[in-house]
Amino acid sequence: MISRRAYRSDLSDAQWALIEPTLTAWRAARRGPGTTARVHDLREIVNAIMYVCRTGIAWEYLPHDFPPCKTVYDYYAKWEVDGTTEALHDLLRDRVRVARGRAAAPTAAIIDSQSVKTSCNVSESSQGIDGGKKIKGRKRHIATDVLGLLLVVIVTAASVQDSVGGQEVLDQLAIAHPSVSMAWVDGGYNNTVIRHGAQQGVQVEVVKRPTAKGFHVLPRRWVVERTLGWLMLHRRLVRDYEALPQRSRTMVHWAMTNIMSRTLADESTRTWRIERPKSNITAQI
Repeated sequence: MISRRAYRSDLSDAQWALIEPTLTAWRAARRGPGTTARVHDLREIVNAIMYVCRTGIAWEYLPHDFPPCKTVYDYYAKWEVDGTTEALHDLLRDRVRVARGRAAAPTAAIIDSQSVKTSCNVSESSQGIDGGKKIKGRKRHIATDVLGLLLVVIVTAASVQDSVGGQEVLDQLAIAHPSVSMAWVDGGYNNTVIRHGAQQGVQVEVVKRPTAKGFHVLPRRWVVERTLGWLMLHRRLVRDYEALPQRSRTMVHWAMTNIMSRTLADESTRTWRIERPKSNITAQI
C-alpha cells in the first residue's frame, strides 16, 4: 500500500492489477545469487514514470516521496532496452482489442506523423527542420489500428519526409504485425509508399481531402488524429525532452499504456478542473 498522499497520475488498484504480473515476472527473472535486495516498490516506480509523463517535469524534479529520480530513470531505461515496456504495451493493446470484440491481431492500419519541438538537451544530430510545419525538432511516425491503438512508432529528425518515414513504418508493420493487409495514409505520402506497401503485402490507400471548403472529418484518418490528440494529454510529449530517440519512443509507449490500462479498468482520465458545487437555483426562487 502507498503511504503517501496520492497524485492524480497514480495508478488505480485496477490499473496496477493489469500491469503488475509483467513487472513482477521481470523482477523474478533477475533474482539470483549475489543480487542485491530490491528495496523499491515496482508500483511506485511506475507511478513516478506516469508522473513525469503526465506533468512533463524533468526527472530530477520528481517529488521526494517517490523513489530517487536516478533509480526511476534506471528502471525506465532498462525496461526500454530489454523490451519490457513495449511487451507490456502490446499485451494491453491485445486485451483492449479483444474486449472491443476484435481479434488480437489487427488487419488494417492508419499511418501518420507528428512533428514536435525539442528541448535544448537534444543533440543537433537527432533533430531537423520540418519545412512544411516550420518546426525544428523530431517527428513521430506512427501506425494505429482502426481503434486508434498504437501498432508502430518510430522517432526521427523532423526533416525526414513522411514518405521516407512511412516506408520504415510499413517495414516495421510487416515484421511486428504480418496480419495487416490494408493501410490508409494522407496526401503527404507519395506513390513510393504505395509501391513499398505492395512489396510488403500491404495495400496502401490515400484518403484525399474533399474539394469543398471548411472542416471535414476524413474517413479513417480521424482515428490516427485522435490518437495524436491522446498523446498530447501527456505533457512530456508536447515537446521532445528525451536525449535519445529510443527513450522518446518509450515515453509514447508509457502514455498509451496509461490510456489503455484506464480503458480496461473502465476509468476515465481524471479532470484537471476544480468541481464547484452547484447552487440550488430552484430553491431560491
